[in-house]
Amino acid sequence: MLQGTIVSVPELPEVEALAAFLRERAVGRVIDRAEVTAISVLKTYQPDVTELSGRTITGASRHGKFLDLDAGIPGAPLHVVMHLARGGWLRWRDSLPDERSRPGKGPLAFRLRLVGGPGFDVTEAGTKKRLAVYLVTDPAAIPGVARLGPDPLGASFTVETLAGLLAGRRTQVKGLLRDQAVIAGIGNAYSDEVLHAARMSPFRLAATLTDEEVAALHAVIVTTLREAVSRSSGLAAGDLKSEKKAGLRVHGRAGQPCPVCGDTVREVSFADSALQYCPTCQTGGKPLADRRLSRLLK
Repeated sequence: MLQGTIVSVPELPEVEALAAFLRERAVGRVIDRAEVTAISVLKTYQPDVTELSGRTITGASRHGKFLDLDAGIPGAPLHVVMHLARGGWLRWRDSLPDERSRPGKGPLAFRLRLVGGPGFDVTEAGTKKRLAVYLVTDPAAIPGVARLGPDPLGASFTVETLAGLLAGRRTQVKGLLRDQAVIAGIGNAYSDEVLHAARMSPFRLAATLTDEEVAALHAVIVTTLREAVSRSSGLAAGDLKSEKKAGLRVHGRAGQPCPVCGDTVREVSFADSALQYCPTCQTGGKPLADRRLSRLLK
């Protein structure tokens, strides 16, 4: 039996690993039933979840941070699309109970049982319920999917594409990397990692990047994400959280030495998140004590 939890928001590498895991375990299997145990998790009303029963899972893919299970048949497309948000995770079970689960106060929000007993639970930890499950005929009908920018691992994500996305924007590059409408799939953790590898301040204004810096940033984005996907490849769901943490150089490592230069990794806190960076590698040795008081560094 495989199971796992993750506290931080699953980003492109983890969702890609989950899609690969489900392609191996679930594709080709027939759905017994779907159960919604937390009413708030289901964001659509039609089609009804009962329509999943008897459908065969034909594919598993990813749209940014959205996980997509295809259960369509010719003339009747159907997709289960999930966004795990901050506290959500997918737990695979080799054997799920025959009896239906009961709605309650536990972490279980959604269950998909396959014929024969295996399947997965989608759980959510914490009090802020942001986990989302959609049942749609077309993933593009989901607003969050429709607004996604280019996938950074897709063939269309070229240096020229990135240059166009950054051009003229008087916005801090950290925020742009996290903006799903600009680039799909990068969140708080990997934006920190990308900027550290690029030796760039998180407060750098996008419009000030030179052509050479844009090219270098593009290379770092692709390399960082590909390496993370490679590390996650073949891992069980329960191992992804620890692997992600082990692979990060600065994110979540405030107070620890930078693995590149040995300086102390610093943190800037916000209302609901925080960023980590290395002053020596990224900001000319200047610590950014507070986002509201720090000057933008070039």
